[in-house]
Amino acid sequence: MFLWRYLTLLLLTTAHTCKAKKCGRFTDLHLGHSFIGTSLKVRLLLYTRHNDVCGVLLSHTNLTQHPQFNMSKPTTFVVHGYRPTGSPPVWLYITKMLLDREDMNAILVDWNHGATTLDYLRAVKTTRKVSDNLTAFIKMMQDHGASLSSIHMIGVSLGAHISGMVGANFNGSIGRITGLDVAGPSFNNKPPEDRLDPTDAQFVDVLHTDTDALGFREPLGHIDFYANGGADQPGCPKTIFSGGSYFKCDHQKSVFLFLDTVNRTCFTRAYPCSSYEDFLAGKCLNCDRFGDAGCPIFGYDVIQWKDKLLKLNQEKYFFTTNADSPYCKTNYKVDVMIWNKSERWGYITIKLFDGNKEAVATIDHEASEFRKFTETKMLAQFDSDVQSVKKVSIMFTTGQVLQPKRTLRLLRVRLTHLEVKKPLCRYDVLLQENTEVTFSPLPCEESHF
Repeated sequence: MFLWRYLTLLLLTTAHTCKAKKCGRFTDLHLGHSFIGTSLKVRLLLYTRHNDVCGVLLSHTNLTQHPQFNMSKPTTFVVHGYRPTGSPPVWLYITKMLLDREDMNAILVDWNHGATTLDYLRAVKTTRKVSDNLTAFIKMMQDHGASLSSIHMIGVSLGAHISGMVGANFNGSIGRITGLDVAGPSFNNKPPEDRLDPTDAQFVDVLHTDTDALGFREPLGHIDFYANGGADQPGCPKTIFSGGSYFKCDHQKSVFLFLDTVNRTCFTRAYPCSSYEDFLAGKCLNCDRFGDAGCPIFGYDVIQWKDKLLKLNQEKYFFTTNADSPYCKTNYKVDVMIWNKSERWGYITIKLFDGNKEAVATIDHEASEFRKFTETKMLAQFDSDVQSVKKVSIMFTTGQVLQPKRTLRLLRVRLTHLEVKKPLCRYDVLLQENTEVTFSPLPCEESHF
């Protein structure tokens, strides 16, 4: 009896081990590989709703070996970028999130052998070989009935340029390319044929998060999102003393911002504007050109604005985020009219309360100017959304510690949620500098002014 139990346990363990061996894993290298360099090896790991955590290593020559690869379903390729230390990206769970969102073939393109090197220029040169490999594979998919229009390529850093090269090989017939902080070094100032550009797919959407270092500066797609202006991201280190995170945090943040849109954690509207400064000043909140749909939503669902965006000129679209997930902020237009005799300059902090929840917005990108009987327009970006505002608090500060404290006499303050668009007002409020004043908002009565 004991022997039988032992044999049963051994068989179950062996079966489990064999099953585990069938799971393809992303290549895990180490710093030693970075010093000696690695030769290119492209591995394609397939995930579907039937195997969303156990990747199937695909053949580059015979797709009949993989009956779970359904060519009638859309296919999304996820392509990573430069890997200086050889470790797998921390965001590999993106395939699971994509499958939770949509029934598809999710293919993780593992070119860690080739991306792992201390010589960045060597990795750049390898991107062309990776794109040729993927091009041959997609042609094989076509031979088995796949449609180019149903292919979506999500490229991170160098992976975005690889996706663009693949798209160019198919004369822009691929359905969509998403570039997440597209690599800048060695590609800035390059002509379109040497990098990602709008002609590489039927629709190209791009997110910029590190334009002052590792990312690409200028627009590359049919729509280009610049999170927090496209450079320094909230929550990322500001000094080199933070170690490796200082160099990669802004660049890597692009993936996490995008993931929040895949699983619908966040709903972030982005606004076309000539500069980030004008956006923060509330000068670019008009979305009339997009009709009832409003300005585009950043991320996975921006494809819904495809037809309209294809007719527009290339522009920059701006939005801001929180430091951590959920990254989305809630935008209000704030109109302030004062009745002080002399002008005032300063900053405003506003809090919204619903009884249990608090949302905060500090308008401090520049000092606002307030003049008697003149409406000052501002953009307030709250760290969360308060569905039913019961209380509002406002604090005014000049930022000047050596001057006497000022007062700001509000004739009216009006807050308009940019999605709900039902303004709330308060009349005749006296703000003492650095003192928070709380009140209950009222429906606005426009006939008063």
